[in-house]
Amino acid sequence: MFSRISQLGTRLLRENRAPANLPNSRSSYYRGQLRRRLVPEKSILFSTATSSTHDEGTQDTEKISVTFVNKDGTEQTISVPVGTSMLEAAHENDIELEGACEGSLACSTCHVIVMDVNYYNKLEDPADEENDMLDLAFGLTETSRLGCQVIAKPELDGVRLSLPAATRNFAVDGYVPKPH
Repeated sequence: MFSRISQLGTRLLRENRAPANLPNSRSSYYRGQLRRRLVPEKSILFSTATSSTHDEGTQDTEKISVTFVNKDGTEQTISVPVGTSMLEAAHENDIELEGACEGSLACSTCHVIVMDVNYYNKLEDPADEENDMLDLAFGLTETSRLGCQVIAKPELDGVRLSLPAATRNFAVDGYVPKPH
């Protein structure tokens, strides 16, 4: 799978260097193929709006409290707007959660461990694509998930997520998964 994606990426780069005013049906075909591959099958809602307050002090955007337990054991509690992925929330708050593939389900570098099984059970079951990537994750546990697939919702208020001691980024580390 990795080599197929690499070939597609190489073709896209090569074809996108062509003059923009010339029609190229192959280029648009590959862009469409890439777009379909990079968008997860499940619909994920991301919130890019910042919350504002009314005179009464209520917020337009509902937020939940999420605590990240860093690799060194320190904790950072943040407010996350409902509908935001934990990967996106971590990046917005300078938490060291890599996310090399930017949430496209092509790596396991945003691996998090849900520290309380009760919160884990409130999450939707992982899709096959997420499970495939989790198989590559360092320090996999029964409550492991990818941060890009954990979306803030009211019932997750107070969740604690642990960051594993290391990540495997096969594109950088040279780690290539063996076929099953």
